[in-house]
Amino acid sequence: MSREALIRAGVALLSEKGYSATGLEEVLRSAGVPKGSFYHYFASKDVFGAELVDAYADYFARKLDRWLLDESTAPLQRLRNFVADARVGMARYKFRRGCVVGNLGQEMSALPESFRDRLHGVLLDWQTRTERCLRDAQAAGEIAADADCTALAAFFWIGWEGAVLRAKLERNPEPLDLFANLFLTCLAR
Repeated sequence: MSREALIRAGVALLSEKGYSATGLEEVLRSAGVPKGSFYHYFASKDVFGAELVDAYADYFARKLDRWLLDESTAPLQRLRNFVADARVGMARYKFRRGCVVGNLGQEMSALPESFRDRLHGVLLDWQTRTERCLRDAQAAGEIAADADCTALAAFFWIGWEGAVLRAKLERNPEPLDLFANLFLTCLAR
């Protein structure tokens, strides 16, 4: 139970403050776990950080699948539903929390080099999930038959991460709405 509490607390703090600004004492306090327990579960802060990335990636992949694989909904509406859910999630925390992967990507120069491949892999996974949804939209005639779904999915995540960062900076949803609305408008046939 302590391990899971540490991971939950760590992910929450990384989503708000990033890796460099999050101290172990703060994680321990937030999780209500003694320091000795931390080192029982994790050899170092870097090992802990890598586990947090993996935990966040698993959580977010489930979230994406919930929205993007919902076959009872038209494909582009699935993407809209994901965006709406993310908007609500950011608003719940008054736009203080962002994407753990995006936050860590911003700090890459201060992180262990091993994080680079891990973070890149997570983004590629999200792109693949989004590409599948865009291919469904293509099959349904919602987007052009010759649209490059691979490039569109990459473009979505490049822009979405920027919109999340900007929403966190401005503490409002307008960057999310602007990006999502323009992206979806550009897809329209």
